[in-house]
Amino acid sequence: MTRHHPSFLESAGDGVASQTDDSSEPAHAATLVCCATLPYEQAWQLQRSSHATRAADRCHDLLLLVEHPPVYTVGRTTQDQHWPGDAHLMQQTGIPVVRTERGGSITYHGPGQAVGYPILRLTDHCAGPKAYVRRLEAVLIDTLAEWGITAHRREGLPGVWVGGDHPSKIASIGVRISHGVTMHGFALNVSVDLAPFSAIVPCGIAGCRVTSMAALLGSAPEVSAVHQRIAAHFAEQFHLTWAATGRPESIVDLIDAADHLNASPIAASLISKEHPDD
Repeated sequence: MTRHHPSFLESAGDGVASQTDDSSEPAHAATLVCCATLPYEQAWQLQRSSHATRAADRCHDLLLLVEHPPVYTVGRTTQDQHWPGDAHLMQQTGIPVVRTERGGSITYHGPGQAVGYPILRLTDHCAGPKAYVRRLEAVLIDTLAEWGITAHRREGLPGVWVGGDHPSKIASIGVRISHGVTMHGFALNVSVDLAPFSAIVPCGIAGCRVTSMAALLGSAPEVSAVHQRIAAHFAEQFHLTWAATGRPESIVDLIDAADHLNASPIAASLISKEHPDD
């Protein structure tokens, strides 16, 4: 099946044109950032900086879309039976481990995974954390549908799943809300190597199977194309219009610049791999 996946500018425009809340209300201006492959710790620092700025009402909402080099991240609800511990896991896999303050248990990130970190003032969009997670799930379900993949929720198990009697997890969600502003987010398996998941209990769910778009389709979509569609559906679900940002030298410049721009249904800056800390 051949599907048309618009360019990034078309994607952002589509996301603005389709407004899911009240079309009589203007969409919120927001900032969209797509990064090249970025180490987890550096993306985490970008989140913290962005979160502090958003909490102080000095910037718009923001969505950071990235890929990570291989890394395990350990959430607040991780239990001993979910993993062998830092030293053993690193010795077994050679993959670094990072402990975080997000919700959920341990998971794996790596190349070929579309990772999103929304920095949103929650009360502008949702009644609470559960409603927020359901909207994130909807973004991912709608994105997968564009590639002909039927995905669904499972009650009590945040994330996105495929399959019926023996479902497999294709996307994980783990968030944190502090001072009314979100951070951390979601990870959609596009063409990521699934083998590292076998060394842990993914998301702390016993017997959890994991899969990817590539495994289901027989070929690997480009992560950049998946990012485009995530951005469009995110704008729809959260009633946003992406602000023009240019190409700033740092995410702080990006956020500050967004304060001085009129909302515009066009796309995002790219933070190059060579300047992940800029």
